[in-house]
Amino acid sequence: MINFPEFLPDQPAFENPGSTVAKNVIPAARGYRSMKALSDFSSATDTRIRGFIAVKDSSENTNVYAGDTSKLYRLAGSTTTTFADASKVGGYSTSTRERWRFIEWSNKVIATNFDDPIQIETIGGGSFADLSGTPPKARYMAVVRDQIFTGYTEESGTVYPYRVRWSGIGSETTWGSSATSGSDFQDLNDIGAVTGVVGGEYGIILCERGIMRAQFVGPPLFYQFDLVESSRGCKYPGSVAAIGRNVFYCSDDGFYLFDGSGSKAIGAERVNRFFLDDLNADYGYRISASVDPLNQLIVVSYPSSSSVSGRPDRLLFYNYSLDRWSYAAVDTDGVGSFMTAGYTLEQLDNVSASLDALSASLDSVAWKGGQFLFGGIDDTKLAIFGGATLAATLETSEFQAFPGRRAMLRKIVPYTEGATTVTAQIGTRLRQQDTATFGSASSLNAEGYIPVRSEGRFHTVRLNLTGDWTQAQGIDIEASSLGLR
Repeated sequence: MINFPEFLPDQPAFENPGSTVAKNVIPAARGYRSMKALSDFSSATDTRIRGFIAVKDSSENTNVYAGDTSKLYRLAGSTTTTFADASKVGGYSTSTRERWRFIEWSNKVIATNFDDPIQIETIGGGSFADLSGTPPKARYMAVVRDQIFTGYTEESGTVYPYRVRWSGIGSETTWGSSATSGSDFQDLNDIGAVTGVVGGEYGIILCERGIMRAQFVGPPLFYQFDLVESSRGCKYPGSVAAIGRNVFYCSDDGFYLFDGSGSKAIGAERVNRFFLDDLNADYGYRISASVDPLNQLIVVSYPSSSSVSGRPDRLLFYNYSLDRWSYAAVDTDGVGSFMTAGYTLEQLDNVSASLDALSASLDSVAWKGGQFLFGGIDDTKLAIFGGATLAATLETSEFQAFPGRRAMLRKIVPYTEGATTVTAQIGTRLRQQDTATFGSASSLNAEGYIPVRSEGRFHTVRLNLTGDWTQAQGIDIEASSLGLR
């Protein structure tokens, strides 16, 4: 059997150890699994959603918060999927290139969009309000130990792109420089502007040309800042995603995983050129990334060169357990994980008057409550990957059935599960200098193979899968030698 190998579009087609096409699929240990389309889950906000978070209050009730250009919203409990306006009086003014970023802080949720003062609300409470004290405006925000770290700040009308400022220990309202509370700031020199802040036991500050680690050392300094990555930095702020102690990001030359002391290249000679050539860099600020823990994926949403408006229309998948990639053609304005409330059968009437019209099947974890779901933003709505199975395309690497000789391919035996329709196309060429051409698609017959007739020296098999397919492992071929000429 010719297995469907890992996705390696940066490699030459001939005898590529991987594949140049793995579209609308998720990497698996052997081959690929299917993926679902986005299906709207919430009501619409006024304008495009710019960020969201799911949190639980002290009574374990699930609340989903989201922000658009001028408002912050809350979706709470199992009585509705309609967002309620939770904005402060007067609302907000989120500019084109900014987005809302959220953190959970005790029984509170804190939000920042850089254009407005940092916002705070008790989870499940009334409305957001300006965070008291003297916090800066901030583009990035994270929780480090028991302090709030902000990065790329504005203070008293002056913008500090290279500054991080943190709150007092255990206090969201204590700012400034205080040896008593532990609040202070640090300017990071010669590594460019801050492009991301990741929290945890220590802080990771990603900048344009380097990465700093902020380690708590106690008074009087409180934090020691070490330059632990000077060879590269994070170019696209939206590409940052954390998996435990590892931080995923995209630099000028591609994708890396940072482990707290250095970066490991995970996209070099694999997907970096594919991504950078495909990216519509004019809209790089629309990139978003998040972790899908159920499928052990980092998912990057980005606008391709086909997206004239700049709306993200591609997903790039990296399985961090298998170290394998794939991609999908899906329109989404952002990706992320969230939780849903539990629903009884009667409470589903609050979601839809018709069970057939639900965004996910009745046995979906979307209705079980407290479950992490991976989803995205569909313009003004939150959505989950719970729709119809996406049609997929997989290709083998280019091969010679009989090295040095022309061959006639006659049969393709696909090893797939659950596919409603399976077709195959054969790409052929006589010389490496020629452009491979793919013939028309042939369908799987009742005998379990796809009859084809394709003559050439170099061959590539393209498999097209539609319907409720689940797994694709590879193919077998039947071919006959035709000689040297």
